[in-house]
Amino acid sequence: MEVDRNYRCKVVKPDDFDEFWDGVLSDVNAIDLDPSMEKDDLRSNDEVDVYQVYYNSLDHVRISAWYSVPKGATGKLPAMIQLPGYQSDPPIAREWAAKGYACISVNPRGKVRSRTQFDPGYPGLLTYGIVDKNSYSYRGFYVDAWRAVDFLLSRPEVDGANIGAVGGSQGGGLAITISAMRKEVKAVSISAPYLCGYMDAIELTHAYPFHEINDYLHTHPERREDVENTVAYFDGISFADKIECAVILNVGLQDNVVPPETGYAVFDAIASNNKKFYEYDGHGHDAGRYMHDAIIDKFFEAELKGGN
Repeated sequence: MEVDRNYRCKVVKPDDFDEFWDGVLSDVNAIDLDPSMEKDDLRSNDEVDVYQVYYNSLDHVRISAWYSVPKGATGKLPAMIQLPGYQSDPPIAREWAAKGYACISVNPRGKVRSRTQFDPGYPGLLTYGIVDKNSYSYRGFYVDAWRAVDFLLSRPEVDGANIGAVGGSQGGGLAITISAMRKEVKAVSISAPYLCGYMDAIELTHAYPFHEINDYLHTHPERREDVENTVAYFDGISFADKIECAVILNVGLQDNVVPPETGYAVFDAIASNNKKFYEYDGHGHDAGRYMHDAIIDKFFEAELKGGN
């Protein structure tokens, strides 16, 4: 089937979108970050030091992360935030550290060591509390990722003027929201972005995780309007007009998990004047990863290290 590159999603940004998220940020800013960091010798190697990190987030949930830095580095380092997929465990981002970045790989609530206070499971996260924006799972999940910026800014080895964010699938959706809400992010790489065009995606694909919403609505058809109203506050397209930093975004044209149409729609909504779109024919949810990785490396080299 031919992809409609001019597809526009039906989501309408709520009138009180800014008021809602300003309130959420006010709540979390009143909570002390209280970061802790412990060297993990087992996961470190000859090139990279790895640390287990914890910090406080919304509702006083304690969030874990992996933090990797190049061994023996001197001076200020550009930094990277690695954002996780939906079901997979967040990686230890030694590769970014080996390239000369300080990198935090976030475990938002419900992931790995961040499960003790909140754990809806997989499947489950996408529809947890989905009829109320104040109880929806991604309210805290998004903030957990955003607070990684605060952790980086607390580190003396980090150059706070050169912070990037990178992620694919759910990580791509998180990369959209973090670059929208945290202006410290200077450059962002977004791959096959999930959490964009929710209500369109559940019609364009029958694959999970989006199909979790269809399952939910099959059981609770009377809640459709409440679901639509809630997810509009969390849709990447609603955040996109706040993104002003450098952006690259890539999709696979045969992606049956995250419809590429939603990728075109969110890219069109991104406000940045420095943005570039890549499409990969013959590729699904990998979004051309093995070809695109070199483009991502070159992008961050230019944006965060001043390379050409």
